[in-house]
Amino acid sequence: MSFGIHKSGQGYWTRVFSAIGAGTLGLATASWLWRELASVNVGIEQVYIQGAAALVVTLLTAAGVYLLIGVKHRPVDFLIATDGEMRKVHWPSSQEVRGSTWVVIGISFLIAMILFVADIVFAQFFTLIHVLEAS
Repeated sequence: MSFGIHKSGQGYWTRVFSAIGAGTLGLATASWLWRELASVNVGIEQVYIQGAAALVVTLLTAAGVYLLIGVKHRPVDFLIATDGEMRKVHWPSSQEVRGSTWVVIGISFLIAMILFVADIVFAQFFTLIHVLEAS
């Protein structure tokens, strides 16, 4: 196994953001473990246990990220393919997003009004046939 980065020039941003996400999860886990070990008492200073556990989790996370995002061929090829597919996606302009947003809001209000009217009609109908009591 080599220690170089597999296909280092490809899928850069996908790898960077994947590493940031995985690193954030690892650091959050180390922080959680630090807090959980605050109540452990085994005879030596508590901060040493907390620090050692947090350091182990952080180092394991760093090693895992390096292996999965930099060295192992299958995950790296997957990230490169993901980057290639994301470049093919049509990203709408801000004007298209605003227009689509207003269409969704308008249709949502229209559906809400139709359901409101249907609710009133059904309530009146069931009140007339004495299934519901008039309030």
